Amino acid sequence: MMRWMLGAVMLLWFICPVLAGNLDAKAVNDAARSEKPPATDKISASTAKLQILLDRAQFSPGQIDGKFGENAQKALKAFAEQNGLGFDKTIAPELWDKLNAASEGSVLVDYKITDADVKGPFLKKLPTKLEDMKSLEALSYTSPLEGLAEKFHMSEELLKALNPKKAFDKAGETIIVANIPARRELPRIARVEIDKASETLKAFDETGRLIAYYPASVGSADRPTPTGALKVTAAHEQPTYRYNPEYKFKGVKSKRPFDIKPGPNNPVGSYWIGLSAQGYGIHGTAEPDRVSKSASHGCVRLTNWDARVLGENVKRGTPVVFLDAPTDTSSRQQGAPAAKRASN
Repeated sequence: MMRWMLGAVMLLWFICPVLAGNLDAKAVNDAARSEKPPATDKISASTAKLQILLDRAQFSPGQIDGKFGENAQKALKAFAEQNGLGFDKTIAPELWDKLNAASEGSVLVDYKITDADVKGPFLKKLPTKLEDMKSLEALSYTSPLEGLAEKFHMSEELLKALNPKKAFDKAGETIIVANIPARRELPRIARVEIDKASETLKAFDETGRLIAYYPASVGSADRPTPTGALKVTAAHEQPTYRYNPEYKFKGVKSKRPFDIKPGPNNPVGSYWIGLSAQGYGIHGTAEPDRVSKSASHGCVRLTNWDARVLGENVKRGTPVVFLDAPTDTSSRQQGAPAAKRASN
């Protein structure tokens, strides 16, 4: 019995430093290239670093969760193609070096939680039904943790893993976060291109150079996105969602229009970019982890932070081109609805 217990203790002694080190800020900042295809279902230091570098290079992996999922793979492939390099789920040394050279500074930094981060008000629980949202004063975050995770483009799971035993609701607490800019200014966007097959959105400058890349949820089989070329008509921060009974969304019984107040957990997120087809737009979401993994009700859904960057850098009249998908999308899981912003 004693020999078994000693063996178990020694095993834990060897394993625990590895697990702790894997999520240590220094280990992430100093992480080397993974020689094997990174894990898609487990957090790793090298993947967390990879995702932050991609985010800073304007090739968004969506939510930074430390896992080499589909969105991270798509972003890395696009970055590789943009730089004339190959990618087949393994990361070549020249690709890793190019990505590291695209930005400067540590990928993880310390951040002191502010009074504004914990002030609220916060929702006790986010309703799942649209009709239950209309009476709320604001579609706020449900906790300081959710707000902090979104502020730094991270999943709550990764933020908690990097900050064990930290109090996210305490002003003055110092936590480890992704080192990403609060605001971004892109070169003039001359054209936006939305690929229905790959579920991605790309922004190009006047020369046709790709300057920003985002994963996106693009329509559904029963309510597809438009076809052809549209134009940006408006961009709004903190949009109000207006439900029209003509949408006939499943589970909504109301026969009369109703509004849902603004907030990051609004059905269209915290940013709305209107398009020249009535009722259609590009917008944020309350579920950043579901971007490109669930269908939308016809609109184009990005993370709140990606929608904001795009919205702050497009102009009225910017062309938005939809590339038709050759594949059937009916098998995708239905996500949160998307619809037009209420008129002011």
